[in-house]
Amino acid sequence: MAEPGHRTRFFDHRLPPLYSGRHTVTVNHTVSGDSRVGQDLLPDLEQVFAVRQPRLQLLPEDVAACYPPPGAEGEYAVVLPHITLTRPGFPWFHLLRGAHAGSPWLALLVFRPGELPEDMQAVGQVTVSTAAQFVAGQAGDGRPPTFDPPLYDDERELTVTSILVPGPLFTALCPTTYELGMLAHIREGGPPDATRRAGEDPPPDEEDLKAVLVSGRFPDTGGLHVAHLVSLDGFEDYLDGKTPPPAEGLRLVSLHSWAFTSIDDGKLGFAEFAQQLAADPEPVLRHPGLPTTSEVPLALDLLKQGGTMLPQSLESGESTVGFYRGPLTAAPAHRLPQGLGERLDSAGEGLVYVEELGAYDTGYAVAFSVGRGLALADAEFRSALLAFRKAARQATRRLLTFPELGALSEREAAAGINTRVARRAFDRLLGENGPLAAALARPGAEVKAGGRRPAVSAASHGPLSAGRLRTAVADASTRSVLSAAVQSQLEPVRTWLTRLARLEMVPFGHLVPDEQMLPPESLRFFHVDTGWIHAAVDGALSVGVGHALDADLNDLAREIRGIPQLASGVVIRSELLANWPDAILVAFAQGSEIAPIQQHDLGDDLRVLLYAGVVDRFAVCEPAQGLHFGLSYNNTTELRSIVAPVGQPLGDFPDDDSGYKQFLRPGEHDVLDIENRLVPALVSALSRALPAEDLEDLSSAQFALQMVKAPLAQEFVPNPLSSPESTEGTL
Repeated sequence: MAEPGHRTRFFDHRLPPLYSGRHTVTVNHTVSGDSRVGQDLLPDLEQVFAVRQPRLQLLPEDVAACYPPPGAEGEYAVVLPHITLTRPGFPWFHLLRGAHAGSPWLALLVFRPGELPEDMQAVGQVTVSTAAQFVAGQAGDGRPPTFDPPLYDDERELTVTSILVPGPLFTALCPTTYELGMLAHIREGGPPDATRRAGEDPPPDEEDLKAVLVSGRFPDTGGLHVAHLVSLDGFEDYLDGKTPPPAEGLRLVSLHSWAFTSIDDGKLGFAEFAQQLAADPEPVLRHPGLPTTSEVPLALDLLKQGGTMLPQSLESGESTVGFYRGPLTAAPAHRLPQGLGERLDSAGEGLVYVEELGAYDTGYAVAFSVGRGLALADAEFRSALLAFRKAARQATRRLLTFPELGALSEREAAAGINTRVARRAFDRLLGENGPLAAALARPGAEVKAGGRRPAVSAASHGPLSAGRLRTAVADASTRSVLSAAVQSQLEPVRTWLTRLARLEMVPFGHLVPDEQMLPPESLRFFHVDTGWIHAAVDGALSVGVGHALDADLNDLAREIRGIPQLASGVVIRSELLANWPDAILVAFAQGSEIAPIQQHDLGDDLRVLLYAGVVDRFAVCEPAQGLHFGLSYNNTTELRSIVAPVGQPLGDFPDDDSGYKQFLRPGEHDVLDIENRLVPALVSALSRALPAEDLEDLSSAQFALQMVKAPLAQEFVPNPLSSPESTEGTL
């Protein structure tokens, strides 16, 4: 089954061949042969060298993205802020003393107002100094790190930004060295790779690798927050609870920081709106709550198709009620009743009398009137329609007046109609081989003896009757020649009719005649009645018809080629469209995604989508603003398989009502306790919940996969929409 997708792979880390710092190379010599010879001449040698990497500054181009975005305001209480770096190996350039190889030397810490002594408002204030001042403790209060190796000479004048973090706050927020490894990974993302076969695992795309560091702390809804990417290099003694931080606090290098606002605006979220839309067990476009049985089954059937009852005024002046059904129907429309021709010449011809009910079905009559009214209101279309008919009448007469055009190809005949055929005939008469030249070449006596000119055949040169013209227009080959001959005049007419056939201009009240059929916060499936559209096109073409030939010539305009007929659609009325204008709406037919032929936005909260196929599944997806981490609306995450097929959803975690509060550190700081220090421990609980053999612990990439806050997708299935009856012909 087709699904909208995006390929993403996670990798644990990128370890350098050599970590930054001082390294020693030792050379030992061994002499073969007589071990007494030359041993003292070849002593062991040691060479000390340094591997240097940036440790005090992060360039702006090194940061690919931050989430929540800098300066953003929104509901971020269930999001784990994170930063994406363009250099995939940057977090692993240094190895913290005592840490395992996969632990980075960086941590992303999130602070709230009142927590940082030098930034009580959490707006991102930092202290700026040189590296030499910073290391010497001259940048402000707080113990600076003890770098190993110490500052190099060319580092002393570098600009360093730093923050003061109180000791107890550092202990409460800072991840352990194990958690540092779990909160950092490398991401590779891109569109689905159609060339990749199942089971293949190609090497990473070096151009698409980025490092991601995730905070272990959830924001609250209290307003401003500031996130700092800090260096833990030189603070190893205060990690993992080895030694409590000093009373004066710690002064940390802040490599990058940004502020955002987390609030609770009291509004419904995307999930709540989507669930409201999905609450209707029968999302089809008709009156809700119709009974399954009725004393008048035919009336019930008309209502189940999506009809409604409206007041009706008869031509006799009487007032009654009639059924109206627009082009959007809850069930496939019935075939046109017998007696209705291939086209309607008046609105009255579209009235269908339902004898059993003693009432009219007015749908096609109204469609005819709608099409006619729209045409009369458009002066440009009226002019184009009259110009087309005038050109078509003239082309038809020329085609019958000069029978020789019939022997030409369609293209040549169309070109011949548009030239001065009379002048061309006169030119042939005067030509070198023409009849006049041949007559002049004959002797006078022979000409005189030749007698009178034969009478003109009435069959070929007599007056063109209306019947003969209509007969010619009815011929399919003749219509093809005429369409080509009047193409320039016909094109604007067909363009306008195409818009009408796609329901662009039809007032919404004629599409959905009763508000009860589409209440607020609803999504409805429907079929499209092509008979209604045919009637509307007939009404538009009825403007300016003076005689039967004009009505026949309208058939040229009805042949709208290359336009797929509408079959079904979806109409949505919800604030979800206004609040999430970039929401992704995807329709499927027989397992394949189909694109809408037409989309009508009739306000911020109303959208109509029309399709050529019958929609059997529909999805409303939250805008994919990026791959984020955190909890879903019900305080859970989506458990995902870590064995093939990797990433397959396995249900909510936790699968009870406990949520993630059980996995937070004590102290009301909303910090995840990832390491096995609490019971239940997050990583251990995830490991037990995943169906994988011999899984003792998760890697950082596997943990990131479990914490992905994927955009929500709500699916809708009609109940059910059956395939409409096939229709033949064109509009």
